[in-house]
Amino acid sequence: MTSSPAKTLRQILESPGVHLGPACFDGLSAKLVERAGFQYCFTSGFSISAARLGLPDTGFISYGEMIDQGHEITQAASIPVIGDGDNGYGNAVNVKRTVKGFIRAGFAGILLEDQVSPKACGHTQGRKVVSREEAIMKIKAAVDARRESGSDIVIVARTDSRQAVSLEESLWRSRAFADAGADVLFIDALASKEEMKAFCEVSPLVPKMANMLEGGGKTPILTPLELEEIGYKVVVYPLSLIGVSIQAMQDSLTALKSGRIPPPGSMPSFEEIKEILGFNKYYEEEKRYATSNYQPYGDRVSSNTYNIERVRDDLEQRGQTPDGSRDPLSGIWSRTLRIKNTGRDGIEKLDVRVPAGILEGITNMVPALGGVNIKALLDDAAVEVGGKVLLDSKDTKGDRIQVFLE
Repeated sequence: MTSSPAKTLRQILESPGVHLGPACFDGLSAKLVERAGFQYCFTSGFSISAARLGLPDTGFISYGEMIDQGHEITQAASIPVIGDGDNGYGNAVNVKRTVKGFIRAGFAGILLEDQVSPKACGHTQGRKVVSREEAIMKIKAAVDARRESGSDIVIVARTDSRQAVSLEESLWRSRAFADAGADVLFIDALASKEEMKAFCEVSPLVPKMANMLEGGGKTPILTPLELEEIGYKVVVYPLSLIGVSIQAMQDSLTALKSGRIPPPGSMPSFEEIKEILGFNKYYEEEKRYATSNYQPYGDRVSSNTYNIERVRDDLEQRGQTPDGSRDPLSGIWSRTLRIKNTGRDGIEKLDVRVPAGILEGITNMVPALGGVNIKALLDDAAVEVGGKVLLDSKDTKGDRIQVFLE
């Protein structure tokens, strides 16, 4: 996208037809929505609470958790995302903070509802809403937060008063939300096609959102064409992705428990999974930034004395040792340090030789390493003729570490 997510979303709302938006719950599901060709998507508090916490949508999930999850989602997909802001996580002042946080997280829109705390899914029992005045002030606070942030985030105003109070109350609140500056209106849990028609007649210039709760909610499931004919502009499908994910995981676990892997066709191939997640794109990027002299660390270690020998050779060719003397074989620089690492299984992991003077330079700065005074051991060994074992011990994993001065 070349424009802001909010501007792109507004262009979608202004375009002809009804627009479908599945609800995602993490970065992967958002990426899949985009790959499927949808123009935008929602986040579902119901699904995020289920996927992130394994808990019901009854107010457990917090503002911080929703912001964190939302940021991962908006980074994973380039299409606009409308975030579920629940009831704003407090009063009108808290709503302002919530809106500003959603803007920073990269959301194109935010959905705010008028439930009391703790809130819950609108199609479940025991819905309660705040007063008319408080509900309106929250929408006004959201509009103020948008202006103060210099943003054009889309504000979706939701009321749950259809179940908590009456249809008439929900229609009244929708008009008030439109007057307060909401960009999209949404009455959750409308109980019939007639109620849906009555809602779409409220503030006709403001887009309406329909919630097609899959699997048996209170609102009739209508086709996109039917919803468009009634007057809806936006349609959300909140449970499709989390629902099929739950079913697929249960089926897979049943197969695995009986000693079988999931059957062909029930999951993508490994190559398809890698393509979805972007492995191939990563490999292309890796080639782009590869360096001609790149060599893995393990390869450098196995090349024995590698570049350190080059340093000593260069100095010796100039007739000078690293300690400043003219004799290239004088002092500790004439000795070789052999380092061996043998696993507890007897397999040799490392066997390299380096100029002992390299270690001397290090130990001059840090005389003791791991409780062993290597500086003292090296000083004593420097004057001895022949080889000497400086260290022979085992680490916490049981590997044998040996250091010899040759």
